[in-house]
This record gives sequence, structure tokens and C-alpha cells, in this order.
Amino acid sequence: MSNYQFENPEFFWLFALLPLLVIWQWRKYFRQLPEVKYPGTDFLAKQSGNLLVHFRSLLPVLRLATLTLLIIALARPRTSEENSKTKSAEGIDIVMAVDVSTSMLSRDLKPNRLEATKIVAANFIKDRPNDRLGLVVYAGESYTQTPLTSDHKIVLNSLKEVSNGKIADGTAIGMGLATAVNRLKESEAKSKVIILLTDGENNSGEIDPITAAQLSQEFKIRTYTIGVGTQGMAQSPIGYDYNKRLVYGQAQVNIDEELLKEIAAQTDGKYFRATDNEKLEKIYSEIDALEKTKLQELKYYSYDEKFSFFALIAMGLFLAEQILRFTLFKSFI
Repeated sequence: MSNYQFENPEFFWLFALLPLLVIWQWRKYFRQLPEVKYPGTDFLAKQSGNLLVHFRSLLPVLRLATLTLLIIALARPRTSEENSKTKSAEGIDIVMAVDVSTSMLSRDLKPNRLEATKIVAANFIKDRPNDRLGLVVYAGESYTQTPLTSDHKIVLNSLKEVSNGKIADGTAIGMGLATAVNRLKESEAKSKVIILLTDGENNSGEIDPITAAQLSQEFKIRTYTIGVGTQGMAQSPIGYDYNKRLVYGQAQVNIDEELLKEIAAQTDGKYFRATDNEKLEKIYSEIDALEKTKLQELKYYSYDEKFSFFALIAMGLFLAEQILRFTLFKSFI
């Protein structure tokens, strides 16, 4: 009974009448017991102890149990199961623009800048179950790897395929940002975000980064910029050997932080610098915290009415009482 809820608990006040019924039945029972006594007559004394006479007390017990169950049925016992459904009340559309230039293979982040970015970006995607995400890659030019979608499996599988060497080399920050803006400009989401990651300076592309930032501002798209690379020197690709394999050597890390800061400031975003894997993870965690999706939790309850169970048992006890009263115990009524 502890798992039951009662829709009409006011009927439990009827239980206050049951003690009166018990007293009345008790007095009636003892008034009806045969009390005829014949001194010295053992035979008649045995008759007064007839088992049927004593078992006749079952009738008021059955009547009391019937009334108890009917009162419980009137109180409408039921069980309930709570269910909840979370929906996005204010979704966020996010496009990640990732630099895939050759310098992203530098090994100051482990195993290299590009692979470290892919690992952290994948975790970021998994932590945004209620948002639409898209992926843009750029080097000397840019293209959309994945358009905005709520199917995060597609985005994660697409992220795994991101690699260096598929497009012309270089660092076209303006092109990467403009392509990301193009994916978001028609979005109806109340919050639109670009996460632009690079490890260098704008040195190619047909669109100036500031012009792309102005487009982002015009379409009310907030841009977070991330500069990836340690301070000073890093083990970076410096050329190819005769087998066309990359040769690594120490090279100066040059990131145009002033440009990235300006892009972020112009679009009401923020600039971050990731000098190692741990800082890169913290940056994505901070962006995740800054761009929280507003969620609405809908709770609903399913009820299973149990009053019929008690009513059926009460009916069965009542029928049992009536059958006993007018058959087995008829001669004692």
C-alpha cells in the first residue's frame, strides 16, 4: 500500500464508522448465541458448543472486510510512474572551423596539433546533445565538411576523416570564417556560434579576415577564436625528403593573435591560446560553459488505477458472506 496514491482520500473518514459497526455486531452476536442450560445434562452442553455456532462469527468478519475494501476502492488507489522528457527551449547552432594546413601537423601538442584538436572537438560534440553542429575545414582554401545537423554521429564520423593534404596548403583564415558564416547566416536559432581554430597567420584566400568578421557581426554570429601552438619554437614540418615524406625540425611558432583577438571582439566572442593539450581541453570546456543551451524539462505521469482490484475482492467477500448466511448458517439466523 505504501506504493499507492489515493485520488479521493476523504473517503478514509468512513473508517471512523467501522468501530461502531464492530461493537454493534459483537453485541448482536452474543445476544443470538443459544444460552439454554440444563443442569447435569452433558448432551445439551455439547450442543451449545457446536462448531457451526462459533464459526458463524465469520459472517461479521466478512462483512467488515467487505466494507474496508469498499472504502479503499472509493478512495481510488493507483500507482504512478514519473517520466520526463528534455527538449531544447533555445537551441544553439555551432560551426567549428578547423585549420588543416601542414603546420597543424606540428608536434608541440600530442600527437600533433590537428589530431589533438580532433580529439578535443569530438568530446565537445558529445557534450552538446541538444545543439546542431557543423564542420568547416580550411587551409589555402575552405569547404564545408559537414553542414549543420542534429545527427552528431555524422559530425563525429566526418571529424575523423579530417586530414591534411586534401586542399591547397596555406592559412586562409578569412575564407574559413566566411564559409562558416555562410553555413549559419540562414539559421533561425536564437544563438549562433563559430569556433575558429588556427595555428598561423592569414597568408592566402580571397576574403580578408576582418571582412569575414564583419559578416559574422552582421548576422549576429558570435565567434570564438583559438590560437594553437606553444610559445617560441616547436617541432614542425619543414619540408619533404626524396620519398615525399615530411621532414621535421625546429621552427618558430607565428600566430597572429592580434587578428584573432580583433575577430573575437568584433563578434562579441573571445580569444583563447592553447599551448598544450590540457589548455586546449580547458578552452573547449570554457566555451561549452559559455554557450549553455536553455533546456526545458517536461514531466508527465502515467497512472494505473487499482480500485477495481479492491472492489472485486470486496464483491467476492460479500457473495461468500451471503452464500454462507443463507446455506450453511441459515438455521442459526
